[in-house]
Amino acid sequence: MRRFTAERGPATLDEVWLLEHPPVYTLGRAGREEHVRDPGAIPVVRSDRGGQVTYHGPGQLVAYVLVDLGRRRLGVRRFVGLLEEAVLDTLAAGGVAGDRRAGAPGVYVQGRKVASLGLRVRQGRTYHGLALNVDLDLEPFVRIDPCGYRGLAVTRLRDLGVPWGVEEAGERLLAALGRRLGDASGAPCATIPGPDPG
Repeated sequence: MRRFTAERGPATLDEVWLLEHPPVYTLGRAGREEHVRDPGAIPVVRSDRGGQVTYHGPGQLVAYVLVDLGRRRLGVRRFVGLLEEAVLDTLAAGGVAGDRRAGAPGVYVQGRKVASLGLRVRQGRTYHGLALNVDLDLEPFVRIDPCGYRGLAVTRLRDLGVPWGVEEAGERLLAALGRRLGDASGAPCATIPGPDPG
């Protein structure tokens, strides 16, 4: 991500990378180690994204969103809002109503966090992105203070009655991101078309 961001030029298309991580706790730039209370055998990795601590593991969809904010004429706050709106759209496609919390980026369902956001912006270009809990083991979250909040409850699509696997969730999220960021077709793709860079 860092290399892609550093090497991209004015004509480089924005990209979204969809993946799953092996079990890992990540601490953001402001992350405090006391929020990782009992990691056990799960490694703890310092990350250069924003935010505190979270867990990644199989069954969670991670979307790295590599976007040139200047070319799209977007500020960071608006971009975060668009990412949250894309997750809300994805949940709605599964029949689930989500919401947002002021001052606590991410998406929640009935007070439980289902998606986390953590970005880094360099020279107006973003990397890192968001994580959507699809069908992962939630137990590792009880060993941390998710996003720095002790006792913050988390949930996953499976427990909300949404039967998708990670691949289908990724296709739906990618389409929602495309619509929110200006791709009229919304078709699943590796790059998100945007304004003409020239």
